Amino acid sequence: MESLVRILMVLGESTGGIGGHVDRLSQDLRAAGHDVQVATSAATAAAFQWGDAHPLWPVHRGWSAPRGLVDWHLLKNLAGTVDVVHAHGHQAAVVAAVAVARAKPRPALVISLHNTLPPSLVAGADRMPLGPSRARASVAGVARSSIRWALRRAALVTGASADLVELAEQLGAHRATLATVPSPAVEQLLATPTPSEAARRETRRALREQGHDLDETRPLVLTVARLAPQKDLPSLVAAARSVRTPASWVVVGGGDERLRASLESELSGIPLRLVGPQRDVARWLRAADVFVLPSRWEARALVVQEAMAAGLPVVTTRTGGLPDLVGDAGLLVPVGDPGSLAAAVEHLLSDGPLRRRLGEAARARARAWATPEEEARRWVSRYTEALRG
Repeated sequence: MESLVRILMVLGESTGGIGGHVDRLSQDLRAAGHDVQVATSAATAAAFQWGDAHPLWPVHRGWSAPRGLVDWHLLKNLAGTVDVVHAHGHQAAVVAAVAVARAKPRPALVISLHNTLPPSLVAGADRMPLGPSRARASVAGVARSSIRWALRRAALVTGASADLVELAEQLGAHRATLATVPSPAVEQLLATPTPSEAARRETRRALREQGHDLDETRPLVLTVARLAPQKDLPSLVAAARSVRTPASWVVVGGGDERLRASLESELSGIPLRLVGPQRDVARWLRAADVFVLPSRWEARALVVQEAMAAGLPVVTTRTGGLPDLVGDAGLLVPVGDPGSLAAAVEHLLSDGPLRRRLGEAARARARAWATPEEEARRWVSRYTEALRG
């Protein structure tokens, strides 16, 4: 039996996947008897109702003034009371690495990369620019050096996808490995039978009666995503404009209001609706026939995991960890290619047997994934190895 571990989770502002992952992982670790504390921004603590979290900064706005925002004294003292400091994300990694370096006694540092880095933080420009661009390059250089320093100090660096593991190694991590981030919703979705075509229509009818602009007789093409540039929703709009098979297209999710306004200005004559955040995403999955995510990059997108567990055929981009996640249970298209995206959706809408076959394959893959509880046990083993040096 492995010894109980004292862990300090450190993360920045997150109201989405990273925060959700830390929330569930902390719960599962505590249920197994381990001591877990969380240090984060006040906004993140409020979003996940972490009443016992340690607020380290009121806001965090990039690299312009992190030292003035972080309560370094508190974080250093907290680090000295635990066995492992586990930082989530590259900004939290730097903050945690500084605290660990100052802490007495010094805990093991573990860093998890959940997102890729901007190109300016991976490699320097070939030539130093002039004027304001030079100043920006200088800031990026400091950030890049800080990230490299933090990764090299870590006993373990994990990536949520294979390309993030490779990135960590390129940046100097001494030991890097894959650590998947499972969606907590998958288990319940797998326990629910795949709905029939009639059941999907009935769910669409119920949604229409609640005020959503849906035609229950048409198939539903669903996207669940934040309104953010990373998700490349303009490509989705362009694809919806060119697909000939009649269908309803729906985007569930909130985010950048300026992006929302820009997208809505392009929707005239297109059967695509932005319905904002929805409490019961599983209901939309039960109503859908095809799931689409046109992101520029993803590690192991939780929404794709959930769509696959719900038995939906997936169309997504060939980037990050998505090819490994989807395998042969969906259709992969190039990033930023609305024509290929439209062709893949058209193919699925016009071929019912293919939709069913891919949906069954998606659920089969989902059944083989580690559960959050299993992944928490793996984390205990990783912490133990990190402590051994």
